[in-house]
Amino acid sequence: MVTQSRVQIGVVGKPNAGKSTFFAAATLKDVKISPTPFTTIDPNVGMGYARTDGCPCAQVKCNPRSYVVVDGVCFAPVELIDVAGLVPGAWQGRGLGNQFLDHLRRAPVLIHVVDASGSTDEEGRLVKPGSHDPVVDVQFLEREVDMWITSILRKDWDKVVRFVEFSKRDVVEVLMEKLAGLGMGRTQVEKALADADLAKKPPSRWTDDDLYRFSHLARAYSKPIVIAANKIDLPEGEEGYKRLKQAFPDRIIVPTSAEAELALRRAAAKGLIKYKPGDPGFEVLGELTPQQKAVLDKIGDLTKKWGSTGVVKAINSAVFDALRYVAVYPVEDEKRLSDKNGNVLPDLLLVPHTSTARDVAYAIHTELGERFVSAIDAKTGRRLASDEPVRHGLILKILAR
Repeated sequence: MVTQSRVQIGVVGKPNAGKSTFFAAATLKDVKISPTPFTTIDPNVGMGYARTDGCPCAQVKCNPRSYVVVDGVCFAPVELIDVAGLVPGAWQGRGLGNQFLDHLRRAPVLIHVVDASGSTDEEGRLVKPGSHDPVVDVQFLEREVDMWITSILRKDWDKVVRFVEFSKRDVVEVLMEKLAGLGMGRTQVEKALADADLAKKPPSRWTDDDLYRFSHLARAYSKPIVIAANKIDLPEGEEGYKRLKQAFPDRIIVPTSAEAELALRRAAAKGLIKYKPGDPGFEVLGELTPQQKAVLDKIGDLTKKWGSTGVVKAINSAVFDALRYVAVYPVEDEKRLSDKNGNVLPDLLLVPHTSTARDVAYAIHTELGERFVSAIDAKTGRRLASDEPVRHGLILKILAR
C-alpha cells in the first residue's frame, strides 16, 4: 500500500479576497465564510484534487484506492491548508500574527487568492469594486512571506557568522539548517546565493538588504506562488485580471470564480447537474427553479468564456506547472496492471518530475526503496535505468530484493 504523504498546498490571501470560498469550493468542506475580516482563525485543512486528464483509467477499468476516477478522469488528492487572511505587517505579528505564517512551513507551493475585482482594500475591508489595485495585493503578500523568512534568518544571525567563519562550515549547510523547517534544499539555497551575488560574500558582511534579497529568492525557488485571480465573474474582475497579467507577465495567473465553483459542486451534490470539477460546462439533470436556472445560466456563460471556474486549474497549476510534479501508477503485477489482490491501477503518486524509479519506491515505502533493484515500464515491458526520470502517466512495477 502506498504510504507517501500527499502534496500540500498553502492557500493564502488577505481577508475577503475569497480565500475561504476557494478552499470550500475545492474541498466541499464546511468552513466559515463571512465578509468580516479574520473569519478564519485556526487554519482549515482539507482534501482537494488535482485533475489528471489522459490518465490510464480512460482505457482500463481500474479500482482506485488512493485517488478518484470520474468518467475516465483521475483526480489525485492533495492537502489544502487555508490559513488566516494576511494583512500588511503580519510578519511582525499584526492582525493574527506570524504564527499563521508558520502554518505554511510544510507547503512546497502556495496559491494566492487575489480579489481581482478590487472590491477589498489592503486590510480586507469592502470597498467599491475597481477602486483597489490587485497588483498591490500580490506585492504586499509576497513581501510579508519574504520578510517572515528574513526574520527567521536574522534571529541569531551571529551564530551563522560564527559557524561559517570560525568553525569553517559550509555556508550552504548552515543556511539549510537555519531554514530546515521551510523545506529548502541545497539546490534552492545555492541558486538563491548565486542569484543574490552572495555566494562569495562572508555572512559577517551581509546587510539587511542582502538578507532580504536572499530570502526573497529562496522563497521564490522553494515556495512558488500561483495567483488565483478571483471574482472574475465581476466586470471589474476581468479588468483586474488583465492588470495582473500585464504587471506579472512571467507568473502563473489563473482567472477564477470560487463562488461559481462552489455553486456547481453544491448543485452536483444535490443531483441538479452532472459536473466534473474542472470541466468547461455541466449538464442539467433535475428540475430547476427560475432562480437556480438564472444562476446556472450565468455560470455556464462564465465557464464557456474562461474554460472553467479556475479552481481546479489553479490546483493543477500549483502541482503540475509550479512544482512540476508528474503522476505515476505503481503496480505489483505488470501484466494485469494490478496489486496482489487483483485491484487494477489501485494507486496514483504525485512525484517531482526529476524522480527516478528508486525515488518512487521510497515514496511508496522506505523499506521498498532500500530493497530496490530495478523497475519495469508496464506498458512496454522495458526496464528503466536507475537514474532515468519517470514520466507523467507511467505505470511501473518495482523489483526489489
